[in-house]
Amino acid sequence: MKIGIVDYNMGNLASVKNAFDKIGAYAEIVKESEKIKNYDKLILPGVGAFGDAMEHLKYTGMDEAIKDFVKSGKYMLGVCLGMQLLFERSEEFGAHEGLGLIEGEVVYFDKNRVGGHKIPHMGWNKLFNTNSPLFEGLENPYLYFVHSLHVVCDDKYAIGKTVYGYEFVSAVNKENVFGFQPHPEKSHDEGLKILKNFIELGE
Repeated sequence: MKIGIVDYNMGNLASVKNAFDKIGAYAEIVKESEKIKNYDKLILPGVGAFGDAMEHLKYTGMDEAIKDFVKSGKYMLGVCLGMQLLFERSEEFGAHEGLGLIEGEVVYFDKNRVGGHKIPHMGWNKLFNTNSPLFEGLENPYLYFVHSLHVVCDDKYAIGKTVYGYEFVSAVNKENVFGFQPHPEKSHDEGLKILKNFIELGE
């Protein structure tokens, strides 16, 4: 199996690749949009600003290549900013359109509802999970978060939620597209188990 990690100048690519190395999976960093179709599964990582990320994806043609990959029925996983990009729009530093693969939007944490917690939400927190295949062998894992915005979407797409002053959606799934707000690659054994479950989807 070939796993592609999308490089669009916005990611902690080395740590993502190292995580797949640890579980014995073959993953490559891919920079050319025309090569995306050659992979069996795709990872869209990311750390940074939503608008800058979308601008680079469009400039390189990766936005359409990613959409074509998803249309082919292959599995894709967005992580952190990569998860947020799956949605229709974000309010980060203005209004920006996303990939539109899942209906919903990305909004800032509501300072009036976080109960005195600092923003960004940074550190370890519990993810209350559903029975999605990505959580096989896990129950409400503690995972590592770093983010100031979160997604708002229909509950039918939510496979995990987290509480930071108030409850927000922290993991999503629509058909063959998955997304995680926390960083599985930085979340030790439980995070590695999620990545292992992802590469075993469809086998």
